[in-house]
Amino acid sequence: MTNKQNPWISYRKPNAQARLRLFCFPYAGGAASIFRTWADELPPEIDVCPIQFPGRESRLTEQPFSDFNPLVQAMTRYLHPYLNIPFALFGHSMGALISFEFARYLRQQYYLSPVQLFISGCSAPQVFDFGRRIHDLPEPEFLEEVRQLKGTPDEVLQHPELMQLLLPVLRADFGAVETYTYTPGEPLDCMISVFGGLQDDEVGRKDLEAWQQQTRGAFNLRMFSGDHFFLHSDRALLLRALSEDLTRLLNRIPSSR
Repeated sequence: MTNKQNPWISYRKPNAQARLRLFCFPYAGGAASIFRTWADELPPEIDVCPIQFPGRESRLTEQPFSDFNPLVQAMTRYLHPYLNIPFALFGHSMGALISFEFARYLRQQYYLSPVQLFISGCSAPQVFDFGRRIHDLPEPEFLEEVRQLKGTPDEVLQHPELMQLLLPVLRADFGAVETYTYTPGEPLDCMISVFGGLQDDEVGRKDLEAWQQQTRGAFNLRMFSGDHFFLHSDRALLLRALSEDLTRLLNRIPSSR
C-alpha cells in the first residue's frame, strides 16, 4: 500500500498513461486511505497520489507534525521528484490549508506551480478561524469535541485501544490547524476550484468564496449536499465534478507529455 521509496505516498497505482498527477491531502485525523479508490473513479490519465502524513496507518510509529511549516518542508523533499509532469492538488479541510501552503512553498523555493488547486470544505486562509481551541483539552472533553465534529466514526471513538493510538495524531492535527497563521502574499497563478457542503456549520459560503482572492486565474465554487464531510456523503457527485475539471485540464496538456 505504501510506496517503498516514498513513505509520503500510499495506495498509489502505477500508471503508464499518466499525463497529470493529483496529490490528495486528508483532513485532520484522516489518512491516505480516504483516497485509496480514487484512481479507479477518476480519468485513467490521472496519477492519483494519496498523501500519508506521519503518525497514521503505514506511518503509525512516526511522530505527527503539529505545525504546518515543518510538515510542508519535510514533505516537499519527498514529493519534488514527482513534480516532473503537470500536477494538481486536492485537499479537504486541514488538507486544503496544507495544499495551499505547499503550492506557495513550491513557488517560493522552486518556481513551480500546480495547474489547479482543488479546495474542499475549508475557509480561505485570510479569513480562516477555527474558533475554539480543543487540541490541549483534557482527554474526555477533547474526545467529546472530536465526536461533535463528526469526522471520526463512532465505532472508532468507542474503541478505547484504538483511540489511544489515534489521540496523538488528532491532538497534533488540531494543534496545527488551531495555531495556523496566514502570511499575506501574492495570489497563485493557477485556477482554484472550491467545493463546499450546503449543511456545513463549520465553513460558510462566504468563507469559501473568499478563496477567489488567492488566485490570478479562474475560480469556481460548487456546493454539495451534506455537512463538513460531504466528501463522504456526496462522494459520487464530488468525484464527478472533479473528473470534469481534470478532463478539462487534460485537454490542455499535449498528449506527447
